[in-house]
Amino acid sequence: MSDNGIKPWEELTFKDDYIFKKVMSDKRLCKKLLEKLLRIKIRDLKFLEEEKSLKSTYISKGVRLDIYVEDDKKTVYDVEMQVRNLSDEEISKRTRYYQAAIDTDLLSAGALYSELKQTIIIFICPFALFNSNRHIYTFKNICLEDNRIKMKDGATKIFISTKGDIDDVSPDVKAFLNYIDGISSKDEFVSEIDSAVKYLKSKESERLSYMTYAMKMLEEREEGRKEGRSEGISEMVLAMLRENTPLDFIAKISNLPVTKISEIGRLHGVIYAK
Repeated sequence: MSDNGIKPWEELTFKDDYIFKKVMSDKRLCKKLLEKLLRIKIRDLKFLEEEKSLKSTYISKGVRLDIYVEDDKKTVYDVEMQVRNLSDEEISKRTRYYQAAIDTDLLSAGALYSELKQTIIIFICPFALFNSNRHIYTFKNICLEDNRIKMKDGATKIFISTKGDIDDVSPDVKAFLNYIDGISSKDEFVSEIDSAVKYLKSKESERLSYMTYAMKMLEEREEGRKEGRSEGISEMVLAMLRENTPLDFIAKISNLPVTKISEIGRLHGVIYAK
């Protein structure tokens, strides 16, 4: 990792965000991957939007989707490479938020809830999950009192771990998961992906594109940190206003002008305009 937090182009592998998105934007490879992971046949796929970014409201946290596609039966798939090792609770709640954002995007204003499409969210994780040794974990909503009763909400969430050690996936899927962990093989699909990665990394235009992409991500993170600091200051100001703290004292503590403090107070109904 370089001093500015950008991983050098030469060190990128398939599981890195940029390479994963680029390689999986090949419809043939994306279709093959879904068919192998889900053990289904797909006639055709269409990309709903490359690197789809969803924001359900103007104040909500944005969701940047890796691979966002729809098949010929109108089932929508979101495939994510989740490299950062999250706790079971964190990764579960992340899929919950992704589901909400996708549903909001799919359900246009005025449409019926019954028009929501079947969705399958897939997280590929190079770490162990749920204190278990499975490769694949599929979740749907069921009735706790009678698990034969399933909620027909059309939402499926699948977590795939490269660290499983039981025989619950096909040999080609196991070879694919090993490849994510840096273990090569002669598997045909793995060879196709590896060739796509090597070809991508041989292109100077892609290296330059990656640098632009990486700098943009750094800028967005920095902007997010600034927004976080700003939100933290606003919360502090509101708490002090609710305690009837003098404005000049709040200004001294927060380093904000009194006019800005009054504006925050009026916006949240703590100070009323005269």
